[in-house]
Formats: sequence, C-alpha cells, structure tokens
Amino acid sequence: MLMTVTFGRVNFGATREQPVRRLKATGSDPARSNKILGSRGNMEEMIPIFARQALIIIGFLAAATGDAAAPGAPGALVKNTAVACLASGDGYLRAKLAGAVDANIDWPNSGTRCEGEFREKPPGVRLSFQRASGAKPNLLLVFGLTGVKEGLSAREVKTNLTVIVQGTSRIFGTLGDSRCTVDSLTQRPLAAEHTYRIEARGFCTQPAHAVRGKGDVLVSTFEFAGPVAYDAQKD
Repeated sequence: MLMTVTFGRVNFGATREQPVRRLKATGSDPARSNKILGSRGNMEEMIPIFARQALIIIGFLAAATGDAAAPGAPGALVKNTAVACLASGDGYLRAKLAGAVDANIDWPNSGTRCEGEFREKPPGVRLSFQRASGAKPNLLLVFGLTGVKEGLSAREVKTNLTVIVQGTSRIFGTLGDSRCTVDSLTQRPLAAEHTYRIEARGFCTQPAHAVRGKGDVLVSTFEFAGPVAYDAQKD
C-alpha cells in the first residue's frame, strides 16, 4: 500500500491544506532547521513512498550540505540492478518533456521503479515511475487517471500529472485533470489478486506549472505500462 508524504503545507493526495507544524531549529539537526516551503495550490496526487529520496532532499533543502548524497545518508540513492517495473518484463515509460525540463524519456522495464494503486478522490488510479539508478535529469512522474475501474479498458481518460526533478526543489503539476488525457487504456490481470498491468497512451494540451517559483513543463506525449493494485478499493 502506498503512503503519502507531507511537503510543507501540501499533503500530496489530500483534499485540503494541512496545518503548518512549527519547527524550532536546534543545533545542526537538519530536520529541526527545515523551512516550510509554500505552494501555488493543493496537489491532488499522492506521491508514493519510493519517492522518499526526492522529498527528503526537497524538504531539507534549507539545511542541505551535500551529505544527503553520501552513501548511507538519508535519501541517498541506492543502485539496484535487480529493480524492474513488472515481473513479466514488459513495463516501461516513454514521454516527451519540453520547457523548464527538456527530456525524451525512454525507460525500459529493467531499472525502472513503477507502482500503482486505486484512489478514492476522485475515483480512479494513480501510477508513478522513476529510474532506480538516477537518470539525467533525475525525474519522478506521477499520473492520476480519473474514472478508471478495475479490469476495464477506457478512452479519453482525464489525467492529472506531477513531475518532480529529484534532488532539487523543482516540482511541476497540472493541479487537476483537465490538461492531460489518456486516449487509450487497457488492463491485463497479473498474478496477484486485484492487480493489473495497465497500458496507456496519452498527451497534454497545457503545461504543468511550477508549484514553487516559475516555469512550466509540457509533456506533449506519454505512454506507459505498469502495475495497479485495487486491493485498497472500498465497496
């Protein structure tokens, strides 16, 4: 089951702002000297726990001294050649990004972390992708697909998109599902109960805006295949 992480006043996946927790700087403890970063609005997508590295670095940006990248330090990237998106070997992410982030993503199954789950508000699914070995730029992409139901194919699916440049404070979000669309989606059952391989192809007509600061990222096209677990779905 995926978890949410609170970033400043924004809880990725929450429907309203969270109360600010006042922190008092003490000594050299970076957690105590964390500055709460603002946002341009509520993000509707929850960031999976495997994105911990990016959020720790961003949350502790004010106290960062380079230690976060040291082996064994919190948030340090651990290389694992055994990481794979799908056990069946056919997971992937391909996307074209332009603007504040310029990239042609072509991530194969091997070395790609992907995870997905059912979400309740708005009803649908959420999938996340990142490279285990840290591609350049080191990105985490989160897709929230509205109205997708267990085991069913779909077309013209409204999509919320979040792009995180890991190791920096740069986060871009559509802040809603009206700017991107999945025009084709299919599902195939996997071995685990209520778990499916979702394959989707889509595009964005408007860019994702910087959550803090300036800049936009347009993901003109994207396609992916990854797992979604519906076991958290409530009747």
